[in-house]
Amino acid sequence: MSCCVTKTILYGIPNCDTVKKARNWLQAHGTEHQFHDFKKAGLDAEIVAGWLKQVTWETLVNKKGTTWRALPDEKKASILDASSATALMLEAPSVIKRPVLCTGTRVLVGFNAELYETNLNA
Repeated sequence: MSCCVTKTILYGIPNCDTVKKARNWLQAHGTEHQFHDFKKAGLDAEIVAGWLKQVTWETLVNKKGTTWRALPDEKKASILDASSATALMLEAPSVIKRPVLCTGTRVLVGFNAELYETNLNA
């Protein structure tokens, strides 16, 4: 499964407040999209690799979140590049900054109404 196919896909978990804001914004602006709950539906290396073509692993790994903070220091210290970050994201998807929106041409991380407006032409 590719990250950014021709349809808009919002990746996240449904109980995340930021994901809820993004989903509400997309619905309010009539933006057709598919929601991918990566806790239930999973996440694979191909999806993450697609994201990494447009954004850095440092953008994707949420170092301010509780999942990152709960990691042992030696695990945190081992995340040094895209490869180690990908392994961590696949092992613990909650470490990903949410949501990740793939529009078919762009990957947007986090929710920002202005950024969505500009990139989705809503």
